[in-house]
Amino acid sequence: MPLRVQPVSRDEHLAFVAARPSASHMQVPSWGEVKPDWRAESLGWFDEEGRLVGAGLALFRPVPKLKKYLAYLPEGPLIDWYASDLDRWLDPMLAHLKGQGAFSVRMGPPVVVRRWGADAVKAAIADPAARRLGDAEATSYEPRAVDVAGRLLRAGWQRTASGSEGGFAAGQPRYVFQVPFAGRSLEDIHGGLNQQWRRNIKKAEKAGVKVVRGGEEDLPAFYGLYLETAERDRFLPRPLSYFQRMWTALTAEHPDRMRLYLAHHDGDVLAAATMLTVGDHVWYSYGASTSRKREVQPNNAMQWRMMTDAHELGAAVYDFRGITDTLEESNHLLGLLRFKAGAGGEAVEYLGEWDFPVNRLLHKALGLYMSRR
Repeated sequence: MPLRVQPVSRDEHLAFVAARPSASHMQVPSWGEVKPDWRAESLGWFDEEGRLVGAGLALFRPVPKLKKYLAYLPEGPLIDWYASDLDRWLDPMLAHLKGQGAFSVRMGPPVVVRRWGADAVKAAIADPAARRLGDAEATSYEPRAVDVAGRLLRAGWQRTASGSEGGFAAGQPRYVFQVPFAGRSLEDIHGGLNQQWRRNIKKAEKAGVKVVRGGEEDLPAFYGLYLETAERDRFLPRPLSYFQRMWTALTAEHPDRMRLYLAHHDGDVLAAATMLTVGDHVWYSYGASTSRKREVQPNNAMQWRMMTDAHELGAAVYDFRGITDTLEESNHLLGLLRFKAGAGGEAVEYLGEWDFPVNRLLHKALGLYMSRR
């Protein structure tokens, strides 16, 4: 029997997310309020008995003067990705989005392909023959991911350019670093940190670094460090208003959906970070730090406080978000991979983002425009 896709209320969407062990923070209703340039819609999948069996947040970006939209479901939707009849789930979604004026649909299946343990990542970085993470032997594979990719290709979906390249690119990261918490004590998690991490945490404590939770009023202090980080790490910063809007929208939905942490030393804020929570999945979202007083190791101290609090919240996974899949020493993001790998855990490859060109001409024009940006 076919599934039916239609808009659902905010409460229905949240109830569905709450009943699942994990969902992306980009698949909750409040995320739509973080993106004012996009129109947001909560979608529900209903079976023949009228039960809600899937949900997703769709974002619509208008094309000027055409009344056409790019529809985007970041890190979603929340459906049965391993169903043998995947078309049964995706076809009614496409029909609905097409009816809303979508000329192209992009989504990010939350499907894991491979995992590399921290030791495997360390060995890959040290191996001169390994230029990318994918060149190294994975610790584990998810064979069902190949089937999902095959079904998408046969149905007319196309892997995005960023999805095929991996690493940091447009859209959401295909490679992330995660520390599993489920069934582990805090002592076990601390023991999984490498020697440098444990040494730096002790050094920060001895130097008097204090990590505190901040509020909305502390966002400007975070933002000052964020601008410095953007210049140092060569990325385009978001405006302060983005983080203020994020704080207002997410904390209104759930008081612990977003937290802010700041690392102080002798009255000076040296590092700050945001932490997001949905169910038992916790993300280190945005991080910022100054180049001053690096010797007191504020970043390790802050991360350990966030990991400790995440464990207290009952997290099953602490997610460091995106990593580069490039292992070349010349890549300035390799240091970030080394830092995250020092926390133990594993590098995780997802299936990446996929496009469906509803209107091939407009879809191709969008691709040309994005390639020139």
